Amino acid sequence: MANDNKKNKMPRINFTWFYIVTAAALMLIYMFGDDIGSMSKEATYSELTEYVGKGYVNELVVFDNNEIEAYIIPDSAKHIFDRVPESITERPVIHTRIGSVEKFEEFIDQQKAEGHFIGDVRYKEKPQFWNGFLVNILPLVFFIGIWIFLMRRMSGGGGAGGGVFNVGKSQAKLFEKDDKNRITFKDVAGQEGAKQEVQEIVDFLRNPKRYTDLGGKIPKGALLVGPPGTGKTLLAKAVAGEADVPFFSLSGSDFVEMFVGVGASRVRDLFKQAKEKAPCIIFIDEIDAVGRARGKNPSMGGNDERENTLNQLLTEMDGFGTNSGIIVMAATNRADILDKALLRAGRFDRQIHVDLPDLNERKEVFKVHLRPLKLDESVDIDLLARQTPGFSGADIANVCNEAALIAARQKKSAVDKQDFLDAVDRIIGGLEKKTKVMTAKEKQTIALHEAGHATLSWFLEHANPLIKVTIVPRGRALGAAWYLPEERQITTKEQMLDEMCAILGGRAAEELFVGHISTGAMNDLERVTKQAYGMIAYAGMSDKLPNLCYYNNSEYSFQRPYSERTAELIDNEVKELINNQYERAKRILTEHREGHAQLAQLLIDREVIFAEDVEKIFGKRPWTSRSEEIFAGEDSSKETASDFI
Repeated sequence: MANDNKKNKMPRINFTWFYIVTAAALMLIYMFGDDIGSMSKEATYSELTEYVGKGYVNELVVFDNNEIEAYIIPDSAKHIFDRVPESITERPVIHTRIGSVEKFEEFIDQQKAEGHFIGDVRYKEKPQFWNGFLVNILPLVFFIGIWIFLMRRMSGGGGAGGGVFNVGKSQAKLFEKDDKNRITFKDVAGQEGAKQEVQEIVDFLRNPKRYTDLGGKIPKGALLVGPPGTGKTLLAKAVAGEADVPFFSLSGSDFVEMFVGVGASRVRDLFKQAKEKAPCIIFIDEIDAVGRARGKNPSMGGNDERENTLNQLLTEMDGFGTNSGIIVMAATNRADILDKALLRAGRFDRQIHVDLPDLNERKEVFKVHLRPLKLDESVDIDLLARQTPGFSGADIANVCNEAALIAARQKKSAVDKQDFLDAVDRIIGGLEKKTKVMTAKEKQTIALHEAGHATLSWFLEHANPLIKVTIVPRGRALGAAWYLPEERQITTKEQMLDEMCAILGGRAAEELFVGHISTGAMNDLERVTKQAYGMIAYAGMSDKLPNLCYYNNSEYSFQRPYSERTAELIDNEVKELINNQYERAKRILTEHREGHAQLAQLLIDREVIFAEDVEKIFGKRPWTSRSEEIFAGEDSSKETASDFI
C-alpha cells in the first residue's frame, strides 16, 4: 500500500517546462549567437588605431551608432588574443566605439596611403534587438504553437491527461464514492421495474461475500435499453450512488479517435484504472457508437478503428475475474444494431428496459421537477400527468421549465395551471403565430378541415376523445386539434381503423364542403400511409395477406423480404384500406353536415373551441372512453396529444 502511495506521489512529466526551456534556449542563441564560436574582445580606440597601424586588421564594419567591429587577420590574432583561431569558423574580432566618423575616415585614409591597412571598410545600420526578434523568432514560436494546438486537439481536448503523449489514455470521468453530490434512487422518479432489477447489482457491490459464499456469480454487465430521455444515465449514476463505489462515466464516442489503435489503448487503460479502484462501476453511454455489429459498415473495411476498439472491449469484458468487483453498465436506444458477441452471456448478461413512464410514474417525475418551482395552488399534478401521455422524463422536465419561463415572462409571482397548459401547447405545437396573415378563404378552409377532425373523433367509438381545436397558427401548423388518448398496451384493428378515419376527416371535409383539396392535409396523409403499411406489412391485418409480418431487423439489408408481386399486393391493400376509411369519413360528415358547418363557423368566430362547445352542437358523445371518465369533472381547457394541419 505504501508503494502505491509513493507511485501516486511521484511527479509527472510536465511538458510545459520543456517548451519554456526550448524557447529560452532559442532566445539566448539569438541574442548571443554571433558571439558563439568566435574570438571577441572589447578594446579602446587607441588600441584599435595601434592594431590598424601594425597591419593586424583586414576588415572594418562601422555602425550608425559609432560602434566599430574590427576583424583581425588570423595569423595576427596571437598578438592580441595570445592564441590563433582553432577553426575557420572562429573569426577574431574586437569591438570599440569612436567619437567622430569623419576623423576615423581620415585616419583610415592615411593608413591606406602608408600601406598599413589594405582591407575593406563597410558601413551598416545597427540591428535592433526587438525588430530582429519579431522577424526571426516569432514565426518559429507561431508554428510551434500551432503544432501544440493540433496535437492537443488530436489527443481529445488537451485537458487533464491530454497531449499527444497521453492520446491513448482513457477519457473517463471518475466520480469518487465520497462525492457529496452523488445521486441515489430517491432522485430517480418512476422506473420501479428497472430499479428493482439493478438493486441486485447494488446489493452485490455492498455485500459481495453473501453471493460468493454460495457460489453465485453476479452479472458482469447490464445494458440499459430505452428511448431517449427516459433516464438511463441517471439510473446508472444512482446505482453507483446507492452502492457507494467509484463510478467511471464516458461515452462510446470517447473511444473513437483519428489515430490507429487509440481506441483499443483507451479501453485497456480504462479497465486498468477500474481494477485499481475496484469495486467500481464502468458506465458507457451510447455504446452503439463503438458496439455496432462488426462487418456491416458498408463504407469501411473489415479492419477499421471502431472494430478494433470493439474487439478490445470484448476481450476486456471477458478477461477480468468474475468476482473482481468491476461491473460494466451501458446505455443505448438502439440495442438491435449491437454486436451479438457483446450481448452474449458473460458480457452483458441482462438487458434492463427503461421504458417511457406510465401515468403513475409521470406523477412521480412531475413531483421531482416541480420541487424547485414556486407553484400556485391551482396546479394539479394528476392533471399534468394525464395531459402528457408518451412524454419521457426529459420532456416532463422541459414542460416544467417552459412553464416557469412563461410565468416569468408574464411577471407572475408563481407558476399556475394555465402556464403549464401553455407550456404543453408550446412544446407539442410550437409558438403561436397570431400575426400570420391569412385570407378569409384560407381561414375558412382551415376551419372546415379542423372541424372535420373534431366531428369524426366525436362519433367514432375508438377515436381519441377531443379536448380542444384551434385555427391559430402554431409552429409550422396552420391549425391543430388536441386529444386525450388512452394508454393502451395493445391496439386492435378496429381501433386503428377508427383513428385512420378520424385523421382523414380533414381532407374529406375539404373535398365535401370546399369543393377542392389542399396541401394542408399532408401531415395527415403521411401518418395514415405509415399506419396502413404497418397494419398490412407488419401486423398481418390484411384479408389477402393475413398473419404475415415482413419486418426486417437488419440495418444494412438491401433486399426486401418479399417478392415484387407481394409488394404490389401490399400497395393495393394499403390503397384499398385508406380509400375505404376515406369514404367512411365522407359518409359520417355528410350525415352530420349541419353540425359540422356550425362547428366550423364557431371556429372562425372564436379561433379556439373546447369539448363542451362540440357537445352543445352534437349532444353528448355516444361513446365514453376510460380517459373521458377520468377526465370528467375537470376544466375542459386541458389538452394532450395533438393533430396538426
